[in-house]
Amino acid sequence: MEKIFCEGCGAEIQTEDKSKSGYVPKSALENEQIICQRCFRLKHYNEVQDVEYTDDDYLRMINQISDTNSLVVKIVDIFDFNGSFITGLQRLTGNNPIILIGNKVDLLPKSTNKNKLIQWMKKTASDYGLKVQDVFLVSAAKGQGFDKVEEEIEARRNEKDVYVVGCTNVGKSTFINQLIKRSSGIKDAITTSYFPGTTLGFIQIPLDRKSNMYDTPGVVNRRQLVHYVTDKDLKVITPKKEIKPKIYQLQDKQTLFFGGFARFDFEKGLKQSFVCYFSNQLMIHRTKLEHADDFYDKHVGDLLEPPSPETLEQLPPLEKQSVKIPKDKTDIVIPGLGWITVPEGGITVSVHVPKGVQISLRPALI
Repeated sequence: MEKIFCEGCGAEIQTEDKSKSGYVPKSALENEQIICQRCFRLKHYNEVQDVEYTDDDYLRMINQISDTNSLVVKIVDIFDFNGSFITGLQRLTGNNPIILIGNKVDLLPKSTNKNKLIQWMKKTASDYGLKVQDVFLVSAAKGQGFDKVEEEIEARRNEKDVYVVGCTNVGKSTFINQLIKRSSGIKDAITTSYFPGTTLGFIQIPLDRKSNMYDTPGVVNRRQLVHYVTDKDLKVITPKKEIKPKIYQLQDKQTLFFGGFARFDFEKGLKQSFVCYFSNQLMIHRTKLEHADDFYDKHVGDLLEPPSPETLEQLPPLEKQSVKIPKDKTDIVIPGLGWITVPEGGITVSVHVPKGVQISLRPALI
């Protein structure tokens, strides 16, 4: 049986006869365009439907880049660097040069040391096996930082095609829309959605007579917290404005809950001030460590909300990760949520996050 792939998202359409398939709308066939039901509903009615892609779907789509002579622009979410990083990207994109873009810089506190953030991104990318030409910080929503990015893309592409890649919900399409708006004045040229995974396949945007820019499908990384939450919860944990730090002075044997998504235990040490950088809408609750387990069991989905009851049905259980704090001031990063700044080493702390989500440490940015 011949395989048929959606021209929108690239996923395989399971049907023996495409003209009879419930996955291919009649109107799409009349236009000789084969797209799945989900892409059809999104394109014509702006409706987002859940769909499951296999890893092979994404590998097949992104791996096409390795056969090209092009420039790759990799977008990551500054607030979810690890979760929004595509491991093995160098293998998938071949020898093509890569520029790394950290999106949503406008949401960082103004006191953030951006040079430290850039250096950390370079090092972490290298640790993942990705060699990048340079790193830039932008706000795709507001157009911040685009002068330098445009200059870099134009200088490095040399009339080659440009592929914009990234995980779901990092702002790839918003990034390209901003580039198009700045060059042509056209707003929202590419269909976008607040929700993950809604880009309609490889969208081609002409750059000149010889080359194009391509918006590629968002890769699903199951380490991203976003894939376990409802749209309502996503709006709460995703920052919309500049983050306002919250300071908590804790004695040892005290716990902080970040909604019901994460938990920070100060197990041993002298009284400390911990600075928390999370969405301004996310409630933080303090309790005694000895009561933390019972507190969570009793209040998750209620006082500790989000997660909502709907999210709890699919959210993996919280799993403890012990943290060894270096001597210097350190950020404990919880991918998809935010970070906690620990002032010094010599203390014992642990963090509880949904199973599969991996926390990380970095030199404090502030």
